[in-house]
Amino acid sequence: MDGAEQKRTVTGGDRHRPPRSAVVVNPTKVADLDAFRATVDEALAAAGWPAPTWYETSAEDPGRGQTEQAVAAGAELVFACGGDGTVMACVTALAGSDVELAVLPQGTGNLLAANLGLSNDLAAGLQVAVDRGRRRLDVGVVDDRCFAVMAGMGFDAQMLADTSETTKARIGWPAYVVGAAKHLRDRPMRLTIRIDDRPPMRRRARTVLVANVGRLQGGVRLLTEAEPDDGWLDVAVLTPNRVRHWLAMGWALVRRRGSVPRMEVHRARKVVIASNRAQPRQLDGDLIAPGRTLTAEIRPESLWLCVPRPAGDPDLAHDADAAARRGEKLVGEVRRE
Repeated sequence: MDGAEQKRTVTGGDRHRPPRSAVVVNPTKVADLDAFRATVDEALAAAGWPAPTWYETSAEDPGRGQTEQAVAAGAELVFACGGDGTVMACVTALAGSDVELAVLPQGTGNLLAANLGLSNDLAAGLQVAVDRGRRRLDVGVVDDRCFAVMAGMGFDAQMLADTSETTKARIGWPAYVVGAAKHLRDRPMRLTIRIDDRPPMRRRARTVLVANVGRLQGGVRLLTEAEPDDGWLDVAVLTPNRVRHWLAMGWALVRRRGSVPRMEVHRARKVVIASNRAQPRQLDGDLIAPGRTLTAEIRPESLWLCVPRPAGDPDLAHDADAAARRGEKLVGEVRRE
């Protein structure tokens, strides 16, 4: 077995013993928290797991403190239940530990869930955890926060800022298209991009994405070479300046073959992006304060993530459909009782 294969093997801990678990939930993302809690508790009990402990997030703490409390209380697996902000807070708290993260997406645009192929499917999320497929992933670090999927500066963050929660709740991820349309003609950023110890590059770009994995909302895979455990960040610099350029990029992504026009890709352990003016910024689909710089570094093999089995495929969503079918049977039996 070579090093790459060995790294992707599902290992670690006594996987035959059900783990002690905790659920970190954003109560604003769940319509009926009592019913939701009963379904999760009963499904895990049916799978032979002990009852999880529950922690609710707040406006002041979107999940990092609650996750740290859960770990201090003995949790071996934490379910992140909410949107991008909740998941990112849990990732930040768990990075560097041996505690596993499982995602129960309840937001309208969860990037990590999209890369797992889970959408908002509670049954699939529970089944993925119960199956105990695990993978040790890299994470990116910006300031004191970690991201599992991607950070961004420019157009992508502006799109998130201008997509209303009401529209997302009504139509899901296509709401981002509405937010994007407002900014297709915006002027580009003047950037200096420094990758590792190479000389700085100067670009006029609409957005820069720093990615650990490559899938966007709606299942679109922007960066086909990005792998979540290769020790590298993939840096995509997008330079469209006309509507026809955006259309050409979109068509290339839909076709899923060949290069994407107006996009250059680099690989980095560390990247420093500096703009001539403050720009909107995001981590894993969650907005952070605008700024003139974005500095991201890779932290290799830092996070145990529950993934659909088999866990060795470069695509984290591999076998998600099968997990969803098994999960529907598990949750369906609970709901009939």
